[in-house]
Amino acid sequence: MKVVGFAGYSGSGKTTLVEQLIPALKLRGLRVSVVKHAHHKFDVDHPGKDSHRHREAGAFEVVIASNRRMALMREYEREHEPKVHHLLAELYDGVDWVLVEGFKRSDLLKIEVWRAENDKPVRYPDDDFIAAVATDDPTRLPVPTGLDLLDLNDPDAVASWLVAHGERFDYNPELYAL
Repeated sequence: MKVVGFAGYSGSGKTTLVEQLIPALKLRGLRVSVVKHAHHKFDVDHPGKDSHRHREAGAFEVVIASNRRMALMREYEREHEPKVHHLLAELYDGVDWVLVEGFKRSDLLKIEVWRAENDKPVRYPDDDFIAAVATDDPTRLPVPTGLDLLDLNDPDAVASWLVAHGERFDYNPELYAL
């Protein structure tokens, strides 16, 4: 599988770009998964549902499945920040691409998403894992770069760039001690 991260400040367009890349990659016949870092006490479960009742009763893990989908919920008994490599190990092994959003300090190759109007600093001068910059205005980048510049507003072009550079994003879990 190939893994690429997306890093950038809030409001830069990471989620929108990832959302648009999924169908763009699927149109190329590729199976796509997403790993997303969430903040604090997010929830995908609803009070009153069986799975929620099982979690509230103290289950460490609850797997809920139907003939259309499966979800795994794991409750950490104390604060625990999972490493992106642990989450990647949980994924189905028949996926072609994994788009990782929100693990900006990870040691994965990533695309920095930078929007000029946000007036935020760039990460690429200090992050050797940034492979390209997706931006809405390359002329306003605050620091010159030799990295590939991608059009943030053209997800099909970003998908084409990913496919063309796919060998760079081959993921080898054996390189990471889990």
